[in-house]
Amino acid sequence: MGSKLAGPAGQGGKTISQNADINVTPFVDIMLVLLIIFMVAAPLATVSIRLDLPPATPPDPSQEQKEPVYITIQESGSIFLADQQTTIETLAVDACAALGGGSPACQEERIFVRAQPEVPYNSFMEVMNELQAKGFYKVGLLNEDIE
Repeated sequence: MGSKLAGPAGQGGKTISQNADINVTPFVDIMLVLLIIFMVAAPLATVSIRLDLPPATPPDPSQEQKEPVYITIQESGSIFLADQQTTIETLAVDACAALGGGSPACQEERIFVRAQPEVPYNSFMEVMNELQAKGFYKVGLLNEDIE
């Protein structure tokens, strides 16, 4: 009597062929779903900020360059326009005067705002909101040491 050895060949001594192919269908399905999710989410993640960049051409040398106007907010809450102290109520009028006149065109000029690091955020935003409410939209923020 011949005995058959039981082993990986299965019952009755028949060999079962092994399938070495990988089923990639679930992998492809997951990749397509992820692709669709990222295609939908990518435009939502971008935030556009309008930048007012200077022109690439140099300014005309015969044209006189205006001195920039700086608004300084100190830790004590006092506001200075150049070297003169001002208040939040008279800030827009004083800014137009410092820019060279009371005309509505003064609002088209750029104003720079700087504050000491210890200035509370609400004081800084009060100045920014006042400038925006009075039509000053070209406001530059400076980050430098004030002494």
